[in-house]
Amino acid sequence: MRAKLLAMAAIVGVLLGAISARPARAGSPAAQCDRACLQGMVDQYIAAMVKHDATGLPLAPGYKYTKNTAAIEIGDGLWVGASEAPTTFKIYALDPTSQQAGLFAVMKEFDKPVILALRLKIEDGKIAEIEHVIARNVRDSSMPNLTTPRPGLLETVPLAERVSRDEMYRIADSYFEAIEHSDGSIAPFADDCVRRENGMQTTSNTVLTHDPSDPPNSPIDPLHAQIRMKGCRDNINTRALSYITKIRPRRLIIIDEEKGLVFGFPMFVHRGNVREIKIVGIPGLDTLQMKGLGTSDLEAGEMFKIRGGKIHEIEAMGFILPYGSKTGWE
Repeated sequence: MRAKLLAMAAIVGVLLGAISARPARAGSPAAQCDRACLQGMVDQYIAAMVKHDATGLPLAPGYKYTKNTAAIEIGDGLWVGASEAPTTFKIYALDPTSQQAGLFAVMKEFDKPVILALRLKIEDGKIAEIEHVIARNVRDSSMPNLTTPRPGLLETVPLAERVSRDEMYRIADSYFEAIEHSDGSIAPFADDCVRRENGMQTTSNTVLTHDPSDPPNSPIDPLHAQIRMKGCRDNINTRALSYITKIRPRRLIIIDEEKGLVFGFPMFVHRGNVREIKIVGIPGLDTLQMKGLGTSDLEAGEMFKIRGGKIHEIEAMGFILPYGSKTGWE
């Protein structure tokens, strides 16, 4: 009997350990920050940053702050040059369940536009985690797409079109799986899905456009531009993204059930071994030479709009890092 009791106790201990290792699905019931509270925290944080004064900001003891993966102190990073708060382009992702808030916005640093992906983690009414991902050197040609957010990203999803948190996570994660396998059928893309990266529309274009990696003012290659005229699913099916070795970690952190938004901070890993891509589905374009891309990583801020179990809008931004870089949150 004693042996059985000891065995049962061991099993219970293993189960409890497994449960405690999972990410928390909710904050402390005694100190919940609702949607209005979370948005207020974001607005208070941005206002303090633009004033270059953290006095009165509710920072938790031992808070952590990263800027483009580097751990720094409040007052450094974007706090130094922030010169104008976001005005017309800002998308909030608010997650009372995980007590986290995200903001995808355009603001100014030293009077020049930058794209900011911001994450705040709230614990007991204080800011415990701050994450900045910043894209600088925004192209003038991208600014029209960064003036106001697409309406779909701001709309509340009707109850009948919502899916569970777990399903939202699975759907967003399937996007990365689709890229890793060059198979657009893996992810449930809506027919109207459009992806934008650093303000540049990279799918579903109706006119010829530059690739995000093209030098400014360079001529547009009409055959290559056909890739960016494909929808989200068919764009991946061309295999044009197969130079991406993997997307790990994916860090799909904020799930806003009301707005249907999943906001993550994935790391795109480029081993550099793919030098030529065999393109599929673009008549006249058989291969794509990867001349300018070396070994590197790309830290991104990526937002997915999910309605009716499908991905509609994708808003992404990011910056290049050395290969093997860490996110700062391992």
